[in-house]
Amino acid sequence: MRFKPAPSAADDMTIQVGHGEFRTRWSGSLERVVRFSVIGPNGQADLRAALKPDHQRDATLAFPPGDQMLVFQSNHATSILPFIRFNDYLKLEGLTPALQLRAATGKTETPGREIYSRCAKALLQVGAPDAKALRRITTPVGLPLEIVPEKNPYALKAGELLPVQVLYEGRPLAGALVMLTNLEFDGRPLEQKVTDRSGRASFFVPQVGSWLVNVLWTKPIQGNPDADFDTTFSSLTFAY
Repeated sequence: MRFKPAPSAADDMTIQVGHGEFRTRWSGSLERVVRFSVIGPNGQADLRAALKPDHQRDATLAFPPGDQMLVFQSNHATSILPFIRFNDYLKLEGLTPALQLRAATGKTETPGREIYSRCAKALLQVGAPDAKALRRITTPVGLPLEIVPEKNPYALKAGELLPVQVLYEGRPLAGALVMLTNLEFDGRPLEQKVTDRSGRASFFVPQVGSWLVNVLWTKPIQGNPDADFDTTFSSLTFAY
């Protein structure tokens, strides 16, 4: 969907996953949607009923004037990858603790088994700039893994950094690899940062184009016959 729709104008949207040539519509069933809502000038509204049950994950939405934040959360699915692909994926995404645990337990050459879920936030600027949007946009919304902008991306001055904080299970997450990607050229990220002890990182975001800030994290689990890790993907998107 457009990140700057006209007030009250119907606009189509699609939930997508992946990067570059691998970007595609999310293939999960509607039953996997735990949360799909909007937080705007009129408060929070549940939008799950707007999702169409046609396996395309499309919805047609309209919003009143003011900056809005779309929030999405899925439940878990299961993934099993050959050990080479799984180890490469852990390295690429900066999941060093998982790599170290697999090495310490002698499982480096065993298949990578995980359950995974997805979280996403999209910032929309509907109509004129919203001077009252800062608190809405910078307040955590309770996702399992969440990227919280500490400034409104739409109110940044030229050359000003966008600071973000990553929260995992409600607490600051240190040592996570956060990536900034131009969605119009998303084969690889423009910039990567590792969060500090307070879970923070900052990016210079060119004020043109559509942007994705994303992170993922995993933790070991026990007692699940199908998985050794619980992984969460999280993103924040906006556009100029």
